[in-house]
Amino acid sequence: MPEPDEAGSKLRRARLAAGMTQGDVRAKLVRARKMRGKMPPKEASLKRMYTSWESGDVLPTDWQDELCEVFELPPAALGFVAFEVPSPVLEVPSPFDVSRLDPGVIRLLEQQTDLYRLQDRAMGAALIPQTEAHVRHLEQMVRNAMPGGHLPAAAVALAEAAALAGWQALDAGDLQKAWDLHDVAKSAARQGENPSVLAHVTAQQAYALLDAGRPTDAVELIGYASVPSITRKVPPRLRAWLAAANAEFLAAAGDRTAALRLLDQATDLLPGGDTDPELPYLMLNEANLARWRGHCLARLGEDQAVDDLTSALSGLQTLTSQRAETGLRVDLALALRKRGEVDSSRQQAKRAAELAGQTGSARQRARITRLLAG
Repeated sequence: MPEPDEAGSKLRRARLAAGMTQGDVRAKLVRARKMRGKMPPKEASLKRMYTSWESGDVLPTDWQDELCEVFELPPAALGFVAFEVPSPVLEVPSPFDVSRLDPGVIRLLEQQTDLYRLQDRAMGAALIPQTEAHVRHLEQMVRNAMPGGHLPAAAVALAEAAALAGWQALDAGDLQKAWDLHDVAKSAARQGENPSVLAHVTAQQAYALLDAGRPTDAVELIGYASVPSITRKVPPRLRAWLAAANAEFLAAAGDRTAALRLLDQATDLLPGGDTDPELPYLMLNEANLARWRGHCLARLGEDQAVDDLTSALSGLQTLTSQRAETGLRVDLALALRKRGEVDSSRQQAKRAAELAGQTGSARQRARITRLLAG
C-alpha cells in the first residue's frame, strides 16, 4: 500500500506536468464534483484539502474519480490503486442468492396473482406497479432457483403473472412493454413445459400486433399457438378461447368467412360453466362468447352485431370487469354508428368513455376517440 507522501508526490508531479496551478486544479475539481451531482466544499476548505493531498499528509480517498478526470490519468498514475475496490474474480451469485424452491411459497405467489386478477377487473391500470413488481419478484426467484421438481411450477407461476402484467400494459397503451412482458411469459411457459399456458400467452401477445394495426401479423402469431400438436393437449375451454381470439384477428383483417367459421367452432368447443381448475387465468362462458361474437361482427360491419351486443349488455351482471363492459359499449357504439343510429352510438360511446376513465384504459379511450371522430 503506498504511503500518503508517495501519493501526494505523484499528485504534485501530475499537476506540474499538466502546467496547472493548485487554483486551476481546484476549479476543475469543483466543476467535476458538480457534474456528478455532488455539492463541492467551500473554496477555503478545498484549498486546505488539496494542499494536504499534495503534501502527502492526507489521502484523497473521496476525490479519486474527480482527480483522475482533471489530470486525465488512470488511478495508478496518481497513486490511488491501493484504494480501489477490487472487482470479484468470478461473477457468480452468492450462495445466499441461490435457494431451493418451497412449494408453499409458490402457491402463495400464485394466490397473489389470482388476487391481482380480481383487483384488475375493478382497478385496471392503477394496479400496474404492483403486478410489475410481482413479476420481478418471480423472475428473481426462478432465476436463482436450484434445479428440481418445483422449478416448472415456479416458471408457470411467472408466466401467468407476466401475462397479466402484459395485458395491463396493453390496456394502458404501452405496446412495447406488453410485447416484452409476454415474451417473459412465453419463455417461462416453455421452461415450465406447460402447453396450455404457452398457447394462451402466445395468443394474448398477438393483441399487441392487433393494436399496432397489424392484424395479419396477429393472425400469423396466433397460428403458432393453434396448431393441432398444441391444441390437442389443451382443455376445450382454452381451445374455444383460441378460436374466438383468432376470429377477432381475422375479422380485423377483413376475412369474414374464416372469422365466422372460427366463431362457430368456438361455440361448439365451449364446455359448460365459467372456468376450469387447470386454467385459473381464463374465464369464458356463453355470455362472454356472445359478447366476443358481437365484437367480431361489429368489426366486420355486420348488422347482426347490434342485436348480439345489446343482448350481452342486457346481461350486464355477468360482466365482472369494468374493462369488459367498456369494450362491449365501444363495440355497440361502433355497430350502431354503422347502422346509422348516431345518437344511440354517441350515448354508448359517452358511457364507455366514463368507464375507460375510471380504469385508465388508454386502449379503449383510443377506440372511443376514433369512433367519435368518425
